[in-house]
Amino acid sequence: MNFDIELEQEDDGRWIAEIPEIPGALAYGTTPVNAAARAKALALRVLADRMENEVSIPGINSIAFVNHHEPVAIN
Repeated sequence: MNFDIELEQEDDGRWIAEIPEIPGALAYGTTPVNAAARAKALALRVLADRMENEVSIPGINSIAFVNHHEPVAIN
């Protein structure tokens, strides 16, 4: 299963990454790569917790993360 990572830059310059299919998988970072890495790590923790507690995760046979963001020109 592929999970989309939505990235957005905040007004203060920080980046926020969210994985909408996994509630709670949202993280800030100083760069898009940093924010995405933190969101992926959090998503894996959430999924591991669900597996450990035998909570159903329908349709998940494998996991892949795909970054979606538009490069922003920095002047």
